[in-house]
Amino acid sequence: MSVKTCSYIASAIALLAFSSHAADYPERPVRMIVPYAPGAGQDITGRLLAQRLTDAWAQQVVVDNRPGAGSNIGSEMGARAPADGYTLLLANEAMAINATLTRKLPFDPLKDLAAVSLIVINPRIFVVHPAVPATNIKELVAFARTKPGGVSYGSSGVGTGPHLAAALLASMTKVEMTHVPYKGVAPAMTDLLGGQLQLIVSTVLSAMPQMSAGKLRGLAVTTVKRSSALPQVPTVAESGVPGYEATAWSMLMAPSQTPRALIARIHGTTAKAIDNAEVRKRYAAEGGEAVGSTPEFAGKFLTLEIQRWAKVIKEAGVRGDT
Repeated sequence: MSVKTCSYIASAIALLAFSSHAADYPERPVRMIVPYAPGAGQDITGRLLAQRLTDAWAQQVVVDNRPGAGSNIGSEMGARAPADGYTLLLANEAMAINATLTRKLPFDPLKDLAAVSLIVINPRIFVVHPAVPATNIKELVAFARTKPGGVSYGSSGVGTGPHLAAALLASMTKVEMTHVPYKGVAPAMTDLLGGQLQLIVSTVLSAMPQMSAGKLRGLAVTTVKRSSALPQVPTVAESGVPGYEATAWSMLMAPSQTPRALIARIHGTTAKAIDNAEVRKRYAAEGGEAVGSTPEFAGKFLTLEIQRWAKVIKEAGVRGDT
């Protein structure tokens, strides 16, 4: 028997062993790293999914919050974890942004991590103070053109999703607006309500109460489709900026060397969890759309997101701190 034949047989035996192991998975608690603080939107998404996986597997899926460095601390932990299926990572659009924005990213999102499933896509919404003479994106752009740099928009920090969503609008419409970064979304929202800012790109969940109270005016959502939570609010793309898209999203990932059989096992349970009517209802209440994609689709989605934000960051001249 040749060495090559022996190698094929050994590989086949190893594959069968992995498949058998995957059928019994999980045999102990699973850790889900969420690279944000407890109570953050990503944390809420992760805990809802973790509970459904816990119920399905009869093994505890423990959320491990590891915030810091714009999600890079927790994401690196996920990338460097043992590839045995017992450490998962809940990534979001920050990973795609940081692939370009962070000069010395300590891991490669496409080489060190494997996509399991896209979980949910969330819109953001452009909201303005009522004193701003704009009821839609076209009027906002026209107003900004009359005051180059005079329209100030806040965000939760340089290079965050809200910052780049507004920077993308400015780039696509060739208007100049002034970015004011904050250490979190709460102080930015406070200054917007007080009239110190004219605009922010908010989550739908945070904006809805202020819009209902007449304290803020919603102009457009950032996704390709309208939000089920705010169906009367148009998208940016249908408001005169065709091709605009700046979604927030969540994706379940695992270390890249995790056996494919285990990825398939985790994906199968995750897809069923996301397809649950109550889960979809919970995500929809926050304006989101549950997805539950294949690993292949999620991987291609991440690649395209990295390319999209690399272009925006370059055109807008955004520079990170690290």
